[in-house]
Amino acid sequence: MASKLLLIAVFVLDLVAFGLAVAAEQRRSTAKIVQDNEIQYNYCVYNSDIATGYGVGAFLFLMASQALIMVASRCFCCGKALNPSGSRAWAVILFIVCWLFFLIAEICLLAGSVRNAYHTKYRTIFSEQPPSCETLRKGVFGAGAAFIFLTAIVNKFYYICYSNARENSFRPYGGGGEAGVGMGAYK
Repeated sequence: MASKLLLIAVFVLDLVAFGLAVAAEQRRSTAKIVQDNEIQYNYCVYNSDIATGYGVGAFLFLMASQALIMVASRCFCCGKALNPSGSRAWAVILFIVCWLFFLIAEICLLAGSVRNAYHTKYRTIFSEQPPSCETLRKGVFGAGAAFIFLTAIVNKFYYICYSNARENSFRPYGGGGEAGVGMGAYK
């Protein structure tokens, strides 16, 4: 049976990562064009940069969650062989999907954090056009939050299927407890 304590710990880590990603989406940096006091040039002023910290926090919490599941399941490649069954087949499929969703979520969070931290220092002097105050597109952290949610669901199913397959692990020669060839009584 799957460890309930592990599933609760992973759920809490995923929940915190999801909350931080949603908060990062809500608190993305915005910019406005401000004119210098002497009215010689325009420049960009950015508001709070808290979304970058939220994005990095979500990144780290999701990474901790994934690491915990992979250590508990021995990353599916180490340990004794699993019995060929439906649970093992689902564990393989969910393992691949889990890593795919995890990588997409991490890329969204990392790219969003880096892009949100970027502030243009562009000024316009003697130019009629305002500076381009670049900001993060809406939805990058939201996509990361969506993939955190999907990762959270898939990695729990993966661990449960892996645990079921591990309980019924492969035992050579019928698993009767003896390693030799079974022989009948001599009459």
